[in-house]
Amino acid sequence: MANRTAPLATLAAVLAAAVTTVIWQSTPARAAGLSPFDIAGRGATVPFTEIEAEAAATNGTSTGTDRTYGTLSSEASGREAVTLDAAGEYVEFTLTKPANAVTFRYSVPDGRTASLDLRTGATLIATVPVTSRYAWYYGSYPFTNNPGDGRPHHFYDETRAMFGTTYPAGTRIRIQVSSTAQSPSFTIDLADFENVPGPIGKPSGAIDVVADHGADPTGATDSTARFQAAVDAGAASGRTVYVPPGNFTLYSHVIVDRVTLAGAGPWHTVLGGRHPTQRHLAAGIYGRYTGQGGPSRNVTVRDLAIIGDIQERVDSDQVNAFGGAMSDSVIDNVWMQHTKVGAWMDGPMDRFTIRNSRILDQTADGVNFHTGVTNSTVTNTFVRNTGDDALAMWAENTPNVGNSFTRNTVVAPILANNIVSYGGRDITISDNVVAETVTNGGGLHVANRYPGVTGPTAVAGTWTLARNTLIRAGNSDYNWNFGVGALWFWPDQGAITGATINVTDTDILDSSYAAIQWIGNQTTGLNLTDVTIAGAGTFALQAQAPATARFTNVRAGGIAQNPPVYNCVGSGLAITDGGGNSGWQAANPYCGPWPAPRWNNPTTAPTTTPPTGNLAAGRPATATGQADIYAPGNVTDGTANTYWESTNHAFPQSITVDLGQNRPVARLVLKLPPAAAWATRTQTLSVLGSTDNATWTTVKGSAGYTFDPASGNTVTVPLTASTRRYLRLTFTGNTGWPAGQLAEFEVYAS
Repeated sequence: MANRTAPLATLAAVLAAAVTTVIWQSTPARAAGLSPFDIAGRGATVPFTEIEAEAAATNGTSTGTDRTYGTLSSEASGREAVTLDAAGEYVEFTLTKPANAVTFRYSVPDGRTASLDLRTGATLIATVPVTSRYAWYYGSYPFTNNPGDGRPHHFYDETRAMFGTTYPAGTRIRIQVSSTAQSPSFTIDLADFENVPGPIGKPSGAIDVVADHGADPTGATDSTARFQAAVDAGAASGRTVYVPPGNFTLYSHVIVDRVTLAGAGPWHTVLGGRHPTQRHLAAGIYGRYTGQGGPSRNVTVRDLAIIGDIQERVDSDQVNAFGGAMSDSVIDNVWMQHTKVGAWMDGPMDRFTIRNSRILDQTADGVNFHTGVTNSTVTNTFVRNTGDDALAMWAENTPNVGNSFTRNTVVAPILANNIVSYGGRDITISDNVVAETVTNGGGLHVANRYPGVTGPTAVAGTWTLARNTLIRAGNSDYNWNFGVGALWFWPDQGAITGATINVTDTDILDSSYAAIQWIGNQTTGLNLTDVTIAGAGTFALQAQAPATARFTNVRAGGIAQNPPVYNCVGSGLAITDGGGNSGWQAANPYCGPWPAPRWNNPTTAPTTTPPTGNLAAGRPATATGQADIYAPGNVTDGTANTYWESTNHAFPQSITVDLGQNRPVARLVLKLPPAAAWATRTQTLSVLGSTDNATWTTVKGSAGYTFDPASGNTVTVPLTASTRRYLRLTFTGNTGWPAGQLAEFEVYAS
């Protein structure tokens, strides 16, 4: 078959005659129950064995499988958990390997502090405290701890316990509600069992923070100054600084430079704490910022845990496990939990590595390479339950170059993406497994978004997205009326052009909404090779912006919607056929109201019939410009909650709807979003019509129309009856905003 570039509808006809053999890595049904640890050769190598509560013995109640935002199931691994709501109820796990410790993920109602028993048979192993202190957020970003703000989320937390002995494979370990529990209500998501090795001893010649500098291993007093003195002595003498077993309280940062800080292991050496009055200060290990003589260099931090006490998200607070700038430095085998961000690194800095680590239960990102971070990596690291992007790069004002995220396993970011790079040049994201995106993001994201990501900091060079597996990724953005793709591209602040983005050997399994999405401005230079799409809750492809791509061996099956493509940009989606493609083509792509997703049931859905009466419902809409994500397709999607906004400060601006054929038209109904969100404004506009999209006549002269919340922000425009296929509104003014704005463009024959 000859290679060619063609609009999607044309390409579908070309491929219809091709005979393709599809080899699936997973069927959609298998993908629906797939664990992120089932993918051989990809993701992090972890020291634990994970068992889902729904796969264990229990006398509790399943939460059911659901991905609706704001439910316990939606944030659970595997999208299901088990609730224990009576004394004596339990989840019982059978060990498959010897273990002496467990980490379990749970949820309790807000405001609760309680405990759960660990048992084997009649033997009580331990009573483990559980709390809602680090969970339960409300409202929209930046979120609060106030239930009155509604929209609760971030339900789960994690705790860990040592057994005191090693139990062999086959032992049954229960997590059980105590008979003395008051008003019990506990939800168990999973348990990670491991065999923790004994403490690592002090290296020869090392400085001991306890023996040599008087740090307090009981945590009763603040040891920040004593840690700093030990670290400074180690840097001056070239000696390792050893932190023996203990729980050390730090009220502020320890600044490291040219030093190795080594613990006895992340289950034995724990740093934590927060200043009792200055809440913006908390335990953390920081490099020197550029303005403070940084970046720090030749730092190694290994074999310890930083478990903080951060219970809210305040973006201005430096309450991260790691921060500042570190070049030629390594974080190795570190457990980061209950801080704001595991590692927020502010460059310029070069050759920084996080490896063999765990990042759990953050209020914001897991890792963010921010501003001029180069040749740096996160590898072989397990990340779960972050409050924002799990692994992120953000090239704000200074380019990020040559960075990579490789061989990581990333599960259940509560907000935003599993893995993302906002801008950057020559970026690699490879051999990762990502799962359970909850909302406002996808599994893998490439974007020109957020302040400072434009021009020299935008997406550039050669990007490698190779050998990644995306499981139940992508989900509903609660601000939009559509789902976010498992793999998605958003050139928000400028088109992605001039870069080469190679997506290879990638499996997109059981996507919650679309498998692949484009939104915003144009994306070019995209190559997809050997990509499997096995199951999608809505579409295989979701084109809300122009994109140019080459597809080779891109095979799709189990797509809920038929046709399997959402496309409101027409020929703006141009895909070059590299051969071997199947299952995602559509001679007549869909453009209309957003369908509800069909999770775990990837079968053909009936086509949607446009609402009776409104001739524009579901029809293609185009515009002379758009701001941010506010695309013209929003005006025909059947809901006033989404809207089109033209390019700002650029009147006149126009939006056009294609009715599909010449139809009699006599009335327009124009809407803005509901009254609760928008104030009164007057927009000046005219109405033009055409039968061929070439010759236009004025249907209604320019006039001012007032959109008033008191009347539902709705305006009716009567027209002289005529027959038109295309109708165009041209905006020349708006008293409420320097752009044309429209939520619904309805057309009626009477």
